[in-house]
Amino acid sequence: MSLLEEGRDVPLGRYTVVRRTLPNKARRTVGAWCFLDHYGPEDVTGKPGMRIPPHPHIGLQTVSWLLSGEVRHRDSLGSDQVIVPGQLNIMTSGRGIAHSENSPTDKPPLLHGLQLWVALPEAARHMPPAFQHIADLPTLSDSGVKVTVAVGALEGLSSPADVHTELLGADVELAGATRIRVRPDFEHAAVVTEGVATINGVDLAPGSLLYLGDGLEQLALAGNARLFLLGGVPFEEELVMWWNFVGRTHEEIVEARDDWMAAADRFGVVPGGEQPLPAPGMPSTRLKPRPRYRQGPV
Repeated sequence: MSLLEEGRDVPLGRYTVVRRTLPNKARRTVGAWCFLDHYGPEDVTGKPGMRIPPHPHIGLQTVSWLLSGEVRHRDSLGSDQVIVPGQLNIMTSGRGIAHSENSPTDKPPLLHGLQLWVALPEAARHMPPAFQHIADLPTLSDSGVKVTVAVGALEGLSSPADVHTELLGADVELAGATRIRVRPDFEHAAVVTEGVATINGVDLAPGSLLYLGDGLEQLALAGNARLFLLGGVPFEEELVMWWNFVGRTHEEIVEARDDWMAAADRFGVVPGGEQPLPAPGMPSTRLKPRPRYRQGPV
């Protein structure tokens, strides 16, 4: 079973618009992946570029993947790290963390990348926060394909990124046709970041997410394109997602929002003197867990 779901444009900060493909109308998660934004490619010459002031997270990991440009990450642990293409930033919020993401002053002219979230399972979601920068990731180059494993394992390559469920995140550069072996107990999905790819007979262009389901032992890929492959064991825990928080109940989200607005020690302070981003008001209706996927035929 495959399902093609269109993304939607969402403003991120004052200067960046992203294409959000997860969650979408049909599906909330792919494995523990619960959020995927694709931004750019954008010429930021003479522009501020990315400007995301300090903001909080609970219950998730952020995964930052760049195709072009540079982004400076700063967080309340004291981490201060510029990421460039081919490197990985993975931040674990656990019970609470705050961070900012900004283009450096001497930034390159083009900005293009992905921002993803991973939902933390019950056993890990209250853990202390952490940050990991990985400069060298395992890469496989063969005729017609280059694969970089950002998270998890694929084709015998394993990423050193710390995760808390069985996951896959891989950047795939195509110049022709190839087949990639995958785990049948994983569900998989893909987004194209450049060009047009054909995946198991379905054409995929930037702006949509192709959900491929589980039970597959290999993927047939073709085209002159670049894509990001997601995978993982289906995540069965119910989630309440609101703003920058991933929790389990309405009360938990309210508590996190109140703590952020009160500048509680839970989230700490991001160095740099930027004004933190205020939380929006809570919705008038009670937040409830949503089904992992849309019921009925698709």
